[in-house]
Amino acid sequence: MASDQRATVLIVEDDLGVAHLVRARLERAGHAAETAGTAEEGMERVRRGGVDLLVLDQRLPSGVSGLQLYERVKTAGFDVPAILATGFSDEATLLQALRAGVRDFVPKTADYLNYLVPAVERVLKEVRTERELAETRASAREALGRQRELEAEIAERKSAEKEREKAQQALRDADRRKDEFLAMLAHELRNPLAPIRNALEILKLSEASPVIQRQTHEMMERQVQLMVRLVDDLLDVSRITRGKIELRKEPIELAAVVARAVETARPLIEARNHELAVDIAPGSLLLDGDVVRLGQVVANLLNNAAKYMEPGGRIWLKGGREGDKVVLRLRDAGIGIAPEMLPQIFDLFTQADHPPSLSQGGLGIGLTLVRRLVEMHGGKVEAHSDGLGRGSEFVVILPALPETNATTPKREKDAAGKAAPTRRVLVVDDNVDSADSMAELLRVWGHEVQAVNNGSAALAAASVFRPGVALLDIDLPDMSGYELARQLRARDGLSGTAFVALTGYGQDEDRRRSAEAGFRAHLVKPVDPEALRRLLATLADG
Repeated sequence: MASDQRATVLIVEDDLGVAHLVRARLERAGHAAETAGTAEEGMERVRRGGVDLLVLDQRLPSGVSGLQLYERVKTAGFDVPAILATGFSDEATLLQALRAGVRDFVPKTADYLNYLVPAVERVLKEVRTERELAETRASAREALGRQRELEAEIAERKSAEKEREKAQQALRDADRRKDEFLAMLAHELRNPLAPIRNALEILKLSEASPVIQRQTHEMMERQVQLMVRLVDDLLDVSRITRGKIELRKEPIELAAVVARAVETARPLIEARNHELAVDIAPGSLLLDGDVVRLGQVVANLLNNAAKYMEPGGRIWLKGGREGDKVVLRLRDAGIGIAPEMLPQIFDLFTQADHPPSLSQGGLGIGLTLVRRLVEMHGGKVEAHSDGLGRGSEFVVILPALPETNATTPKREKDAAGKAAPTRRVLVVDDNVDSADSMAELLRVWGHEVQAVNNGSAALAAASVFRPGVALLDIDLPDMSGYELARQLRARDGLSGTAFVALTGYGQDEDRRRSAEAGFRAHLVKPVDPEALRRLLATLADG
């Protein structure tokens, strides 16, 4: 409609006189009125648009009734209300008109015009009301939709905000744990350095008795082993996190794993006067695993139990087969684990609060190593505790080898007691103290040794010294250990020299690279003296 009151009314009437009268009356009422003399003219006008109401004479020329014209209008898709004017009171026609949607009927009597104008006003008002109601409903639906969208957006923003807060808290926690870890790392590395420095001062005293010297050496060895374990744990965590660790699996007995672990943890257990009870089920409990890594798992658990228990405590270690699994349970009578700590006890850098008497240090990575190494073997590890002061239990669950398919596990070859014959050994290390101390150790063992500190000096010395074994640092100032080995191997008389990498780089990629370069072995600093002694014996045999 043109406005709230004014409307365009199309009068389809074949009687031109009546049509003009109706038009004049509607215009006086404030409406725009147009006329059409036939159904075709009326349809054409509707198609042009802008018609708000139809006043249709039922009897039109060309055999088309007003009702038929209205049905054509609707069929063509035009939603225009209509009033039917008829001089007949045929009930069937009226019923048909109602079904077709005609809004009103006006009889063509003497009072036709008096009835028509009010009917037009009434129908227009109804149409306006219906359209306003429809618009109101549409607005309400739109508003409701916007409200729901707004509520969903608010909920989404709140959820995103919570996630951001959670992520920020996680970052803050990680940052805090990192700072705590770095502080703990500095503390743990200083701890063994202090007694080592004291021991060096003691050894400088010529009047120190043989007993004191022996005790001092033992103490230094313990502290060095502690530092080695700290560094090894750090490297293991790094390798596992980056997927750089490779398991050397073979059929192994659970008893062999436990024996290795007990031997590793025994010094701490005995130092704290604990009692260890081991109960491994009789018969072969076979696993497909890496004996070194699984031994590391059990040793870490034993060390944890020994550290966090008052002296004179007891540790129970029990292993057996449960279905298709090998299950190892380690229980202690120690300080226990608080319920809130259990879900995160295996997380990296996690450490529970301990009484001062049980503050044994550590980096908070031992249990992380345990979980990840067990998972790499296809198993899982669980921690249980009834709370503080109630002890703890750790359960390691690993896949068992089928007894019918299991092969006899390999036994480790022990060359520890085999004495190495005298060798000519060239030591190349840019760290002067490291080179000199290694050379002195080898001389004590009876070998003939020459130590140099760079590649050029090594090439010059080797031409005269002609070593049978060359211990080469990989990271030299003038050339790499790989390049030095290549040049030495090309010299006359050195083709049979056995090259051993002696380096601080101990990752799998480093070992692979040294093997490809022709090195017979790869030793990581600080070198275990017994491992070096066994290696020299092996090289002598080969």
